[in-house]
Amino acid sequence: MPSYVRTQIQLTAEQAGALKMRAREEERSMADLVRESVTEYLARRPAADRGALLRRASSLTGRFRSGCRDVAENHDRHLDEAYGP
Repeated sequence: MPSYVRTQIQLTAEQAGALKMRAREEERSMADLVRESVTEYLARRPAADRGALLRRASSLTGRFRSGCRDVAENHDRHLDEAYGP
């Protein structure tokens, strides 16, 4: 038997009502329907391949020019200038 982790979610009144009705129709618990839905959602959206993301990010290194010669040493200052108030 799987182990469960207790958690709380917030549903709209419409979602809760429809879920409760569906659970009653299928003679299942609302929690069971939520677990099934989460499993289906996760199966449709596989986790990102972290290695592929790192390789993609690394492939961009040095490909663009900022016009600033001191970005490596003063990156915090440049970020503050670009995104500061």
